[in-house]
Amino acid sequence: MRAMANDFSGSQESLRAEIAAAAARLIVEHGADYASAKRKAAKQVLGGVKVRGEIMPGNAQIEDEVRVYNELFLGDRQPARLLRLRTLALQLMSELAHFSPYLTGAVLNGTAGQHSDIHLQLFAESAKEVEIYLLNRKVSFEVSETAHFSRGDEPVETVSFMWQQEGVHLVLYEIDDLRGARKGQAGRVERADIEMVRALLGALE
Repeated sequence: MRAMANDFSGSQESLRAEIAAAAARLIVEHGADYASAKRKAAKQVLGGVKVRGEIMPGNAQIEDEVRVYNELFLGDRQPARLLRLRTLALQLMSELAHFSPYLTGAVLNGTAGQHSDIHLQLFAESAKEVEIYLLNRKVSFEVSETAHFSRGDEPVETVSFMWQQEGVHLVLYEIDDLRGARKGQAGRVERADIEMVRALLGALE
């Protein structure tokens, strides 16, 4: 019975790894977000079979597979792309320093590729304050909503625009949320302030 249990566990782990690798390809090659990439990858691997939750890989495992894909297939291009996006992110964060900007996403974790945008979290008295700041600088933007990083059922406003030919998304939080933004999961940095981004950029140059 123990051998059968081990075989079953090994089969689950193998399927999870296969789904994670397929999801990574979709993210790198087509710019899919993690949630949709995971669903499409599961369908590619399992066909019409209903997917059990324990078989689905977590975002951290998929992120690791994106790193592997970048190293194997894009080692000659991806580092330069990452350098460009981090350089632009730092410039934008300096411009928006009044709003305590934090970098998040693929540009922060180092997996950014051809389809990646710059994602920043800003902290202001109100979303309107940031919008007025952008309008005064003649920045044309679109408004949408993003789930709160700690209260998923409480969406926050996001403004998106093109800057230096790159997509930028600013998620607008209240100043009181800043304390929670400094907390991250052990082993993975989820957000970085200007000084941290400057240090990351220096390591790439």
